[in-house]
Amino acid sequence: MKTVIFNNKLCQQPFLQTSDQTTLEYLESQGFVINYHCRDGTCGACRCRLNSGSVEYTLQPLAYIRQGDILTCCTRPLTDLDLSD
Repeated sequence: MKTVIFNNKLCQQPFLQTSDQTTLEYLESQGFVINYHCRDGTCGACRCRLNSGSVEYTLQPLAYIRQGDILTCCTRPLTDLDLSD
């Protein structure tokens, strides 16, 4: 189980290691409104700042990603996360 903080708010439920959800789907399930468009790493609209933690990419994104940012639509947490938009 991974704890996730988004914009300084702790998510109610931990991210389960067995979950097939992306970080975007998980944040939506926790009631957060996240910008997105393509859901496949092409547009970059779901880009968030990774303040701490690490993620794995479920597919190789095509959108430009600045160092320290992640695309929530095609990642899963590997550790506890602290994200901000």
